[in-house]
Amino acid sequence: MRELRKIGLTVLVLAASVFLGGLWSQGGIWATEAGGVKIIKSQVTSKAKFYPYKAGKIYMEVIAVRASDGTVRTALNTCQVCYDSGRGFYTQQGNELICNNCGNRFHIDQIEKVRFGCNPIPIMNEDKTDDGKVITISKAFLEKHAVYFKRWKR
Repeated sequence: MRELRKIGLTVLVLAASVFLGGLWSQGGIWATEAGGVKIIKSQVTSKAKFYPYKAGKIYMEVIAVRASDGTVRTALNTCQVCYDSGRGFYTQQGNELICNNCGNRFHIDQIEKVRFGCNPIPIMNEDKTDDGKVITISKAFLEKHAVYFKRWKR
């Protein structure tokens, strides 16, 4: 009887793993292959959070951070210029994000405000939905931008 319970529990765990495959959790944030990335706005602070996503075999990240005006800003964690180096991703130092490839500093308040150049790829309002509590970045948007992460070496 015990063996049957162990087998049943093992099957249940495996089934749950298959069902939830591609699901990550990090303090109220999650990403799934099926649904894109969902960010709970109340849990975003001035300390940047990096939300994982996997597009096929390509690992990606989305950055979310609260700017000084209180808005939640989002971007892909890859540099528009340095992405092809594989090291064009960001770390935070104070109120700035720093490109790990070239060292360019980018102020958090500029996320979603500045396009092009050595900065994180912005996720603009038209590229996400915001219901007031949760920001959702679609699978379609993420899959379209996976090319920027092909050489990523984070």
